[in-house]
Parts: sequence; C-alpha cells; structure tokens
Amino acid sequence: MKITSIETFSTPGVALVRLTCESGASGWGQIATTEAADIVATCLHRQVARVVIGREIDDHEKILDDVLHKNLKFPGSYICRALAAVDTALIDLRAKIAEQPAWRFLGSRPEPVAVYGSSMSRDITPRDEAERMTRHRDESGYRAFKLRVGSWGGNDVDSWPGRTEELIPTARKALGPDVTIHADANSCYSPARALEVGRMLEDNDYGHFEEPCPYWEYDWTKRVTAKLRIPVAGGEQDNYMPAWRYMITDHVVDIVQPDICYVGGVTRTLKIARFAAEHGLLCTPHSANHSLVTVFTLALRNALPNPGPFMEFSIEDQTNFRAMFTPALTVSDGVVKLPDEGYGWGVTVKPDWLERVEYRVTTAEG
Repeated sequence: MKITSIETFSTPGVALVRLTCESGASGWGQIATTEAADIVATCLHRQVARVVIGREIDDHEKILDDVLHKNLKFPGSYICRALAAVDTALIDLRAKIAEQPAWRFLGSRPEPVAVYGSSMSRDITPRDEAERMTRHRDESGYRAFKLRVGSWGGNDVDSWPGRTEELIPTARKALGPDVTIHADANSCYSPARALEVGRMLEDNDYGHFEEPCPYWEYDWTKRVTAKLRIPVAGGEQDNYMPAWRYMITDHVVDIVQPDICYVGGVTRTLKIARFAAEHGLLCTPHSANHSLVTVFTLALRNALPNPGPFMEFSIEDQTNFRAMFTPALTVSDGVVKLPDEGYGWGVTVKPDWLERVEYRVTTAEG
C-alpha cells in the first residue's frame, strides 16, 4: 500500500505527524520536542514529503535512506528530526495493519520499564532538589535519579558559584546509598573541569556522568572517559552515523544515548544500539519528557540487546504533554507500564489538542 498523505499538527515546541496510506489506515509519529518543531514541520513538507508520498509502506528502510540521499545538501538535525517523524509514523501504521502493538512489531517485550527520575532544573537549590527527589522516591518508588550539574553549555561556569559542589553530596546524603544517582552536565565543561566534577561524583558513588564536555568535542570527552572510573554517557544530540561509529569504536563514551526523535527514528536508534552492543557498550536512550518520544522509547527499550538498568523519565511538570494523548504515563513502584490503548504505539491522540494547533497536509497533488 502506498503512502498518500503526510499531515502535521505543530506548535513551536512539539509537532505530531500523521501518515496515511491508500487503505485509509494511518499512523502517528512525532517531531522532536524542542524549540522549532514548527520549523522542522516545514522542512518535512518541503524537503521530505516529496520523497515519501507515493512510496510503498513496506519499503520502510529504503524510504529512510532515500530521504537522506535526496537531501544530501542538507545533512543534520532538521532533516533527521523530520525523518524521525516519518519512521515513527510508519512503525505505528505498519503495526496497526499487522494488528500488533508496536513493542511486538519491534521484537520487544511488554514488561514494565524501570526508570530514573530526571531533573531538568538548574535554578533549584541543592537542598530543594534533594527534597524533591526524596519525595518522588517515597511516593513513586524511584530507585534512580539524574540531576543537573554545571550550566547549559556553560564553559565551566556553574548556575551560581558552588552549586555543583554542594549539590553532589547533598543529594547523595538525602537519597541514601541504595539509590542510583546520575549527573548531566549538558556540554558544560572543559576536560580539566569535567575531571574535577567527575571525581566528586566518584567520591559520592554516582552512576553515570552525562555529556561532560561539548558534545561535538569527541576527543575531549574521550580523554575524560579514559581517566574516570565512573561511566561517561553521551550522544543525545548526535545524528550523523559516521560520528556514532567513531564514538563507539573509539570508546568516546561508555554508554550511548541516542534520542529517537533527534537521531532520525527508532530504526536508526536500534542500529546504533546493536553496533554499541557489539563493542560492549550499554544503550540508554535519551527521552527527556512525557511526549511520544517516551512512548517510542518504552516500546523499544526491551528490544535493545544492551539496555541500561533504567530509562530516563522526567520529573518536571508535564501538563502540556498530558494534553496530547492518553493514557498518561505514570510511575508506580519505580516502573512505567507500556501504554496499551490498541495496536501501534498504544495511545490515543486527543482531538481537542489537534484542533488547537497549526495544521498542514501534503498529498500527491501537493
């Protein structure tokens, strides 16, 4: 069956994509939840749709390859984020036609997934962050968390002087020795400062150290990885497959973290995970909010040959994403159940959300 239309429902922060085929069956995908999702939607209609419309849905991987080849002058984030929407919508569509949940279509299993509570906050005091995580542990059974050190792309500058030095031991003391704690620097540090912070994390028995150096400075990160005992994680921003091969074969990081909606979809994420597994590295995909990216990651996680012990799950306010679809994603006893409202991704997109956002469609006629 051929693809007949691509529709986008977009805001600046998030966009859903619906792919429809000749039978009238359709599947939902998503453009990455970040700034400029509406711009990516424009790229999808102008540069990607022309490669996708009219193609047979079973030519799935060939379609993805052709999108990249036909846009060879435009490699990078915008095309890959649009590609992710096509890939995830195709998976939903094909799974529905096969009358399967997406997790089964992907070769996964339906078991609930253990998650780490992921903080996105750097304006919170160490004491308040520790109290917040302790409350989530006690109320929802989290056995792991991730906090933010440094500042966003901060060039060794903290959110305020001394915050990181106070936060690391404060969180450990509050949560106790049995809770795993990760730390995310979001490209903040030079190698020298990354090593200082990494050793503080080691001294306080932390889990992994995420993106300690600017993510494009692979040699910086590799130097930090080689000198720390704590595992170094990274890759959420990366979408160029040769870069992934270098990161894995040269052991730039210990844990790979592709984001399904940034890297170009579930299909490419699974390829990265399998290649990492061949080289002895774990895969903990990045999933920073409760939009469909977390639904995709839940469906994929148990199909990974090398999953980390916990999947990322934000503890920030999710009101905007709860308005998009049902059922809502929640934590109980430290795990999240896979959504199960029908075949495909197992969710139902809310019509009232679709009515409030910008709509655009591309068909064979234009």
